[in-house]
Formats: sequence, C-alpha cells, structure tokens
Amino acid sequence: MKWGIKLLGLLLLALMAAGAWAQDDSASYDEESSKPAKAPEIPLKPVVPSDYVIGPDDTLHISVWKEPDMSATLPVRPDGKISIPLLDDVQAAGLTPVQLGNSIRDKLKKYVADPRVTVVVTGMNSQRIYVLGEVQHSGAMSLLPNMTMLQALSSAGFTQFAKIKDIYLLRMQDGQQVKARFNYKEAVKGRDEQQNYVLKPGDTIVVP
Repeated sequence: MKWGIKLLGLLLLALMAAGAWAQDDSASYDEESSKPAKAPEIPLKPVVPSDYVIGPDDTLHISVWKEPDMSATLPVRPDGKISIPLLDDVQAAGLTPVQLGNSIRDKLKKYVADPRVTVVVTGMNSQRIYVLGEVQHSGAMSLLPNMTMLQALSSAGFTQFAKIKDIYLLRMQDGQQVKARFNYKEAVKGRDEQQNYVLKPGDTIVVP
C-alpha cells in the first residue's frame, strides 16, 4: 500500500513537471513567433522626379479631395492644356506636378471650400529618345526617369547584324551635336560604367 502511494506521488510529480515544461516551451515559442519579421529597409525612389516638367502628350491623374466628380485621368493636349470641370482649360505644360496642383487649387477656391489637389504624372510621353539602326524596335521611345543606355537598348533589342561594340549616342549640347561611343559588350559586363550614360530628352542612340 505504501509503495502504491509513493508510486502515485511520483507519477503526479512527473506530470506536474511535464506540464510546467510544456507551458514554458509554449510561452517561449509564442514569444518568438509573435515577433513580426523585419522587412529589408530599402529606400524607394519616386517614379516621377519632383522637378519633372509636364509636357504635351503626358497623362495626368488629377485628384481633388472629397470631390470625386472633379477627379480624373486625362492627357495633356498638344497646346499644353488640360480640361477640368468648372475650370475649363488649364495650362499644364511647363509646370511641375506641384505647381500645377497649386494652380488648380487657387482656381477652385471660387467654387470649392478649402480644395486639396494632387497631381500625379501617370504617363511621361512628352520626353522622348530615339533608337535607330540595327534594332528590332526603332523610332521614338518614352524617356523614363534616370533611364540609361543599357535600359533603352534592352527595350529596343538587336538584330543579328548589329555591331554592338560600335554603338554611339548623339546629343545636342551647347548648340552642337556631340557623339559618344558605347560598347555594349563591355557595359553589360559591368565594365566602364561611366559609358552607361543617363539619357536626356532628345538623345538619339544609333546601332550600326
């Protein structure tokens, strides 16, 4: 009988110890799993530079806070203007998105109390470059922010006859046309990164 009581006591102690261990382990697991995974901190660059100057053929999204009827996505006409309800024609070309937003806000004050206007460039079609020669897609190409030679050529593609070591860039600089050589084979390998020029509006890339 005494042995039975002792055995029962030992079993109870063992069960209590196992329960305490399981509880501690569960708490430790919950504490670790409850911590959110840290996302890598990568600074995001804006799609459109803040100093971007709007031009004809660009596409804009105009948003007026609490005025959905006045919010719209619309193109900049060849005359550089856009049409907005209540305001009719508004000059957009030659202004930055912030400047255009301020202009629309000031004009809307006659009709809307405390208007808050946001302008976003959704299509940059006024700034173009040109790719000519032995490429699969020749002609005008929309210039994206910080677009490089490699990026433009990757969009244009090469024909089988392209001399990719003898590509050159034509650019108007101080009223004169400047010619700069570009060796695609070297650039794509990461060599001589300085020749992977950042393109400007009106640049022409020639692939012989």
